[in-house]
Amino acid sequence: MNIRIICVGKLKEKYLTQGISEYLKRLQRYARIEIIQVADEKAPETLSKAEEALVKEKEGSRISRYFRNGSVKIILAIEGRSFTSEEFSEKLKEYALNGYNQLDFVIGGSLGLDPAILRQGDLLLSFSSFTFPHQLMRLILLEQLYRAFRIAHGEPYHK
Repeated sequence: MNIRIICVGKLKEKYLTQGISEYLKRLQRYARIEIIQVADEKAPETLSKAEEALVKEKEGSRISRYFRNGSVKIILAIEGRSFTSEEFSEKLKEYALNGYNQLDFVIGGSLGLDPAILRQGDLLLSFSSFTFPHQLMRLILLEQLYRAFRIAHGEPYHK
């Protein structure tokens, strides 16, 4: 399976970089994973709704350039569908069994995602109704992918 994680902004925290590197190493035996970082739009702390929409639109334009034809676009969104780890594993197996070997996961920036990106999603995926820092979501997503592949292969993983 070929997985792309398209995300806004660069990682700055060393502990996140280390965690991500560890899960990328663990995932090598299950999938080819590529992380694509698109530039975040510089914006002041306080924005009008119109300015916020413009920031999301610009970031969304950068994200959509990396969508592959024929890929399943899985957009991380708080309003998306939640899965248990087992259900998520089954969903990934379902994609593979139906011939979809390219998955494009999207993690938006600090303001969220442009509605145009949300509309392009084949699946809106929510990890929680909590809001997490978008940089931390990279690590959480990789951990859940690793867990899902372990479950799919009948391999033990701590609960």
